[in-house]
Amino acid sequence: MRNLLPATEENIRRAAAIVKGGGVVAFPTETVYGLGADALNPKAVARIFEIKGRPRFDPLIVHVADLEDVGRLVKDVPEGARTLMERFWPGPLTLVLPKREIVPPITTAGLPTVAIRMPAHPVALKLIRYAGTPVAAPSANPFGYVSPTTARQVAETLGDRVDMILDAGKTPIGVESTIIMFSGGEVYLLRPGGLPVEEIERVLGRKVKPYRGKGVPAPGTLKKHYSPRTRVVILRDWGDYYRLRARYGRVLLVLPRPVHGIEGDVRSLSGTGDPKEVAANLFSTLYEADRLGYDVIAVMPVPEEGLGRAIMNRLRKAAAE
Repeated sequence: MRNLLPATEENIRRAAAIVKGGGVVAFPTETVYGLGADALNPKAVARIFEIKGRPRFDPLIVHVADLEDVGRLVKDVPEGARTLMERFWPGPLTLVLPKREIVPPITTAGLPTVAIRMPAHPVALKLIRYAGTPVAAPSANPFGYVSPTTARQVAETLGDRVDMILDAGKTPIGVESTIIMFSGGEVYLLRPGGLPVEEIERVLGRKVKPYRGKGVPAPGTLKKHYSPRTRVVILRDWGDYYRLRARYGRVLLVLPRPVHGIEGDVRSLSGTGDPKEVAANLFSTLYEADRLGYDVIAVMPVPEEGLGRAIMNRLRKAAAE
């Protein structure tokens, strides 16, 4: 792990120089750790796809550090999108907007739109500013696997394929950004994430519609994603759990809050069921379950409101066949 370094000022500047030179670095955001390269350099972006084993049809999110950067990358910003930028950036919100020619096709998987956001993490913002370029950055993990919330997880899964890994501790939100698209006068939810849709609707004063279109308009929209190697089962009731225990050798039960009197290996994601704590601890719990060699991860669902919508989205993708 010689490339795993603390996110000091000196190391952030070194990482920025690597990005400028066409390299790839892993860095923390408020959501998960990202695998970043110069978004305007096709060869550098190609390395992201190679390192992750990511299919080229899956577009990347471009990260910026200042609102002024948006005009370089997109042709038009609808009034509603500008309202969301002013209210929620920096933060866990990605907007899909029509791109300018400066953004290479490999970054957007050939789409006429670009997914763009401003992360709310001081290390990420410094890295982008020092690099002097927008940074394309999917999650820093092998494609389809659990997203990393610590630098150690990045090092263990990607190793020395990454030029540098900046370690700034555990990410605070723990699930990826919410992705919104404005199209044809409507507002669509492409992926629920760290910003609850209800907050977006309150600011816009209108409903956000689920996206029913075809193709892959944004990252994280494939049916199976965010998956540990261990099988994940979303429980319908306690009977499901005890049937799994009878059938399999080692079952890890993952609960949103503690429940007394339950037999077996149990992990609670929050002491009180707080959705923010549940989201922050979800991916790291799935990752550790893989390391510990469980046969099945049995998860009790949470209500699909607020952050619960993003939590259940990730769990369904992790559990998909």
